Amino acid sequence: MNFKLLVKLFILLLFTVFLSACNIDFKKYFSETETNMRKAWPKTNFNKRSINLDEIVFQAVERDGIPPIHNPRFEKAKSVTWLNKREPVIVIENNKKAKAYPLQILIFHEIVTDSINNIPITVTFCPLCNASLVYNRKVHGKTLVFGVSGSLRKSDLVMYDHQTHSWWQQFTGTGIVGDYTGTQLDLIPSKVVAFEDFQTNFPNGLVLSRDTGFNRLYGENPYAGYDSVDRSPFYFDPHDPRIRPMERVLAIQDMATSRIYPLSRLKRHSVINDSINNKAIVIFSKKGMLSVLDKTDIEESKSLPSAAAYSRVVNGIKLTFKNVSTNIVDTQTDSVWNILGLATQGVLKGTQLKQIDRGVHFAFAWLAFKPNSEIYSQK
Repeated sequence: MNFKLLVKLFILLLFTVFLSACNIDFKKYFSETETNMRKAWPKTNFNKRSINLDEIVFQAVERDGIPPIHNPRFEKAKSVTWLNKREPVIVIENNKKAKAYPLQILIFHEIVTDSINNIPITVTFCPLCNASLVYNRKVHGKTLVFGVSGSLRKSDLVMYDHQTHSWWQQFTGTGIVGDYTGTQLDLIPSKVVAFEDFQTNFPNGLVLSRDTGFNRLYGENPYAGYDSVDRSPFYFDPHDPRIRPMERVLAIQDMATSRIYPLSRLKRHSVINDSINNKAIVIFSKKGMLSVLDKTDIEESKSLPSAAAYSRVVNGIKLTFKNVSTNIVDTQTDSVWNILGLATQGVLKGTQLKQIDRGVHFAFAWLAFKPNSEIYSQK
């Protein structure tokens, strides 16, 4: 996203205020907007949808004006020298294979079409929600390819599939308009950590290359200043008084129970032993990762903790974790663990904890879709 795009989004916001001030008939306006939607998206089945179309900020940018990467290229992690070791990357691990997708690239593309171990995936990042989510793009036996619709809902990226032009909510992975309305994409576990954590643990892992086929200022942030707890999200009015909308939170969903852990509290407690629905869990966090939404030059941005949640049951044994100096250890075996949930030393070396979180996002985004979520407070 560039400066011209930000100006366009701002003009759209001013236009909405203008409509309200002039007492313009919103029903008529949105009816005309629906007509425009149908004209612009003739292949989309608008007769099948789960939302009101007036929830859509329609084509703030043109379709794929933020261009997805459909033919990604990769480099081995140990060979990458252009990425600051503290910069965030989305990490996916599957059957001993690992890939990393730098957010400095995703911020300009929002979607990467890829696969890992023959599993077709779509890697997504919505800067406005700080939402990094990876989905299996195989649905009912068909492998879909996703693009950027250019529209928003609740300040979140609306994706579309090339096959039916159905619209999908990036934050939930759910079809909201079109033939795939109500269809749920399967979430692929992923985490956002500093590049040095990926490079250290997976030197032969693959890192998305800057050789994308597009001319973008990778390493710069087109949303300078957006990452501030005192700001408000774009084109969405949060209503939850319990937490500032732009605070980052680690989210967990277990059956009907949703809980978020504010990262401001994780700065003080890098290990939290907890439970949800009587299931033993642990939160790991690590200081030092850079924000991609703060300064124009990402390398000059503020430092944030990376965080992930895991089951703390291993081989039927419930572990308890604590900090010892700069290490995370379990009190049962004194094994040493890292932010990726991997035991690197001790009796359990090589053991991988099962990840159970749904990512780190701005609070408003999670609460927009899960308004009844619990907010963790230190006991």
